[in-house]
Formats: sequence, C-alpha cells, structure tokens
Amino acid sequence: MNHQLKTKLVSMLEVVYPSLDCDFLSDQLLSTMGLSPDQAPPPAHQNNWDESDIVLITYADSVQKDGQKPLVTLHQFLEDCLSETVSCVHILPFFPFSSDDGFAVMDYLAVNESHGNWEDVEAIASDFKLMADLVINHMSSRSRWFDNFKKRVDPGKDYFFEGNPRDDLSAVVRPRTSPLLTAVQTEDGERHVWCTFSEDQVDLNFANPKVLIEFAGIIREYLERGVIIFRLDAVAFLWKEPGTPSIHLQQTHELIKILRLLIEHHSPDAVIITETNVPNRENLTYFGNANEAHVIYNFSLPPLLINTLVTGDCRHLKTWLMSMPPAQMGTTYLNFIASHDGVGMRPTDGLLSEDEKQRLINTMDSFGGKVSYRRTADGRDQPYEINIALYDALKGTVESGADHWQLQRFICAHTVMLALEGIPAFYIHSLLGTENDLERVENTGRLRSINRSQWQIDTLEETLDNPLSHHSKVFHELKRLIAIRRKQPAFHPNATQFTLHLGLQVFGFWRQSMRRDQSVFCIHNISNEVQQIALSDINLIGTEHWVDLISGMTIDDLSGSITLKPYQSVWLTNRN
Repeated sequence: MNHQLKTKLVSMLEVVYPSLDCDFLSDQLLSTMGLSPDQAPPPAHQNNWDESDIVLITYADSVQKDGQKPLVTLHQFLEDCLSETVSCVHILPFFPFSSDDGFAVMDYLAVNESHGNWEDVEAIASDFKLMADLVINHMSSRSRWFDNFKKRVDPGKDYFFEGNPRDDLSAVVRPRTSPLLTAVQTEDGERHVWCTFSEDQVDLNFANPKVLIEFAGIIREYLERGVIIFRLDAVAFLWKEPGTPSIHLQQTHELIKILRLLIEHHSPDAVIITETNVPNRENLTYFGNANEAHVIYNFSLPPLLINTLVTGDCRHLKTWLMSMPPAQMGTTYLNFIASHDGVGMRPTDGLLSEDEKQRLINTMDSFGGKVSYRRTADGRDQPYEINIALYDALKGTVESGADHWQLQRFICAHTVMLALEGIPAFYIHSLLGTENDLERVENTGRLRSINRSQWQIDTLEETLDNPLSHHSKVFHELKRLIAIRRKQPAFHPNATQFTLHLGLQVFGFWRQSMRRDQSVFCIHNISNEVQQIALSDINLIGTEHWVDLISGMTIDDLSGSITLKPYQSVWLTNRN
C-alpha cells in the first residue's frame, strides 16, 4: 500500500523531533485528525480564492443588541448589510479568555458563553467562509492546562515552556517590554515559564509532541465546526531555544508545514494564514516553497500606505511594491490597512528611515494616536506599533495637520488596497469609519482599545441610514467599490501586477487577468493637490476601448490627459 502521506509526515517530524519515534508519532497525529496513511493529497498549487473574495475582520461582540447574544447579532448584521459584500468572516478569538481581548485562551474547545455557542458559530460558517484564530503560541495562565502544570499532573504538566533565569536570553526577540520569564509556584517548587507577550499568556512547549497532538485534535474540531481558514496567531515565536532569537527557527517553519499537511489532507479547500508582524523579508519566508502558509499578511502595507497618504509622497510604497515577489499559484497575500491591533512599525524596518518613522509617529500622535513599545536585546525600548483608528490616522497630512480631505483620503487608501495583488481584508471599524475610542482606552488601560469599539446595532443602523454621517458615506462607498472589484478578473488575487512610474504624487500599478482578457490600470492621486496625467505615460492600447470602473468616465482621446482631484482614484479597464 502507498503510504505517501505518512512517509511525508514522518520526514517532517524527524526534523523537529530527531530523537523520537516519529513513525509512532505520525500514527498518533493521523489518528487524531481522522486521516489514513495513504490519504490522497490535494491538487498542487490550487487557488482556494478568486476576485470575489473579501474578508471582514471582527470581534464576536463588535456589534451588540440588548438581550441578544453577540454572535447572533453579528450574523444578523452580516446577513442584512454585508451578504453581497464579504465572502469570508474572520471572527477574532471567541473562546473563554482571561485577558488581551481573547488572545489569552482558557479553553480552545469552548465558545465564550457571553458571545454565544458553537451553533451560533456554525450558523455564520454556513453563510460565509469562516476564519478563526489558532492561538498556538501561548495559553492563559488561568486555563486548566496551566492549573495542571502547577499541580504537576497531566494533561498540562509538560505543556508549557520553561526557562532558566541563569540562561543568556539577551538575543530573544520580543514585541513587549514585560519580563520574558515569570516565576510560578508549583507542587514541586518554583519554576520559570516563558511569556513572550504577558505573564497571563504562557508560551506552550512544542518540544513536547503531546502539545502538537493536542492541537491536531483542536484543529479537527474547528474543521468539523465549519472553520475553513486558520489564522496562526504569533506563530513566528513557536519554537524557543535559549541563546537564539527564538523567532523564525527552523522547527517553527517545519511545524507549519506539518499543520498544513494535516489540514489540507482533511479539507483540501482549507487555508492557513500566518500572522507574523515582522520585517518584510522575514515575513515572506512563511510562504516556504508553497508548502507553509497559503496566505501571509502584508504587514508592510498599513504603515507604508498611511505614510504615503499623510506625506503625499509614494516613493517608499512604490519601491516596496516593486520588490514584492509575485506569489506562486496556491499562495497569495492578505492585504489590510487596519486590524484589531495597531499599525506595526517593525514591518517598516529597511523601508523607512528612523527619521521618517519618527515623523509618522509624531503625526499619528497629533491625530490622537498612541504608541506601544517593545524591548530590544540591548535593553532599549523601541516603537512597536501605533495605536489609532484608521479613520483618524488619515485625518490630515504631515505638513498641514488635520484638513477637510479626511474622507477622500480614507477612501483612497481602501481603493489602493482593493486593487493590489492579494485578498482584501477590512477591519469592521474601517468599514464603518469608526473613530478613536479614547474613552475605552481610559476604561481598559490598554492602548489597543482605541480601535476596538463596540456598536449597539440600533445606533449603528440609524447612523448608516443617515446620509450626512461620515460613517454612512464610508460604508456605502466602500461597499460600492467592493462590488465593482468582485466582478473584475484582473483583480484575481494571483493576477499579474506591474508598478507604474507616474511621479511621487501619483501611485499606480497595472493588473492583468490570468486569461489576459482584461487589463486594469489603477491610478491614485495620493496628494492634496490636483494632478494631471498624460495618457501616453500610461501606455493604453489604442485599439481598445477604455473606461474608468469607478466613475464610468470613458477615454476617447489617448493623446490627451486625465485630471485627478485630490485623493481621487481611477480603475481604467478595457472591459466593463
């Protein structure tokens, strides 16, 4: 019998666990996932997405209604307002938790009772592709596993990574300023557990293969509950070794390959997305050779695009875009400008100078933003992320401060994102134009709360029905642009992309469908001044009929020019 799956799995496991019986371990993993050793592989380089795919990122309780479970309210909002707009819903951790708005999970296999139940989750999964977080790096210090760790019993006794305060840990890369090791009293004395993010988020020990088997069981449960897209949270930190940076280690990459192998053999249409908020070159490594993540977050896009629009200069965005490799078939990018976290600054390393970073930080501070820090190996605190609502991040420019172009600048940012190679993802508070929630920051004491507002559904519906509200203007214009995008083959996430050179105030790129039957020239005025662009600089083909998908404007004279108002975008296509 051909045991192709098992043979491949064993070879991967031997990289991670060279001293263990990997043949036996592979049998345990396959049994846990309900797979046979000769399970047929999925088609190679298969794209489980197309131009119609749009992701919504939301907390389970971002939209609420008195007397109703938030997951039910969210489903109602999705059905009533977004059923023709988004194809995929990423519900941020909806499990019982002790801190970090869900990312300190207490029980991976339960739904937070205050949000709803598994039936509510499955109902959303029946209408939309469901993305869920696999919070794989760490677990709550109030979980049953960690209680068992302190009691020195299974399951949990050896599930958490321990460190020695005498070890040299100076090389460890972390996104926080809190101590790395936390002292814990256990039944057999004091132990020091590794906490990459906080003392309430204790890192799991994947050197113990029982932890991997546990997560195989968790993954299978999620698949059977309707989850089809897995976001591997903070996965870059998964494997730790004192004396190393303990980020991006080879064992981490191999574990991602193992998880992908198991997931895609169980469900060939399932997708893995890695969440690695790191410099661009490091981020790209998570594609592997099209055998790790199907999709990676385009973490450099948010800070670069915001910087472009507040400076009126696209040179850095253009340089970055030209350096980005086209994703292989079966892989692509997840494009986003805002998320539940802040605007990461590490992804700008090597892309913006230190002075440019500081100027961006100062500008965001003037627009009501906050800054979170991380501690470097030499003990310095460096800016890690800017905490700000995207609508307020784009309220003005570096030179002039707040101005009257906020709405247009905000729409321009999303028009750029919608057209780029990859899958667009909208954070719910960007889709709604939500502003800085400083009251929530004060109440929680956490800077990230600035962009984690909660809407009462009645208030939200009333606001969206008010044509004078900027929330309504944002929501309806973004829905209109999304509807246009979803019909264009040239906007397939893997369609060809080339950068155009139209000066520093105009950012442009060209997309061509994989069948080469549609071209779209995406041209954006990223400044607060009118821009004139000669059509000869765009190289439109004279035998084609050209129209702007956004405005309906037709191009009759290719020897002429087009005029773009401040922050205006055009999508010029030869097919409508």
